[in-house]
Amino acid sequence: MTNERRVLVHPDPQSLAASVAARFLTKVIDLLDEKESIDVNVTGGTTGIAVLAAIAANPAREGIDWSRVRFWWGDERYVPRGDADRNDRQAHEALLDALPVPAENLHPFPAPGEHASIDAAADAFAEELGDTVFDIMLLGVGPDGHVASLFPDHPTVLETGKTVVAETNSPKPPSERLSLTLPVINRSERVWLVLAGADKAGALGLALADANVASVPVAGVQGRRRTVFFVDQEAAAEVPEGLIDRGQYWTAKDEV
Repeated sequence: MTNERRVLVHPDPQSLAASVAARFLTKVIDLLDEKESIDVNVTGGTTGIAVLAAIAANPAREGIDWSRVRFWWGDERYVPRGDADRNDRQAHEALLDALPVPAENLHPFPAPGEHASIDAAADAFAEELGDTVFDIMLLGVGPDGHVASLFPDHPTVLETGKTVVAETNSPKPPSERLSLTLPVINRSERVWLVLAGADKAGALGLALADANVASVPVAGVQGRRRTVFFVDQEAAAEVPEGLIDRGQYWTAKDEV
């Protein structure tokens, strides 16, 4: 990979979430100065939801016209709407219920019963997605290196013909999920990956070492303008010193 990638290290998960939230709000403000509307993709998981909660807690959110922001998700557990396991419900509880976002600006994945099958649900969401390019994509990373619901050594990781795929054999319950594919992730202008905890250290190290994408999906993530890894000290523990090079990787507090 040749695009610009940054590793921004924070002392702990709390400061990590607060920092990403502040940067997110600043970038949204900047983008809305340049564009009429923007598309952002939010993520679930412990750290991802912590970031959304930190956005809700930041007073800067009050100065944003949220009617000009469209929200999407990178993946979703294929369970009924309102289920506590759904990323969209967790995002609503952490952030979206506190924002004046019009209903038409929210693009959650389908749920069971809304289409004939999970594959039909994937196709329907792909049509809704169209050629949307995300201005900011927030992504979590699993200890195994998965992103969205693209899991190691599953055929969906290398899918290039579809924008949305149905995962029916997830190694994590529930087994059925819907996910954006890597080509959609990688057409995003900015991809911000958030990782916290010692169990993520191996995945981060492999991603920065450009490991095999099929086995370490996060290694295939590459935003069009920038790819930033926001990590805490524990997650950064296994990053080889040789990869912290200012030509491509570095730790810093500068803007992204």
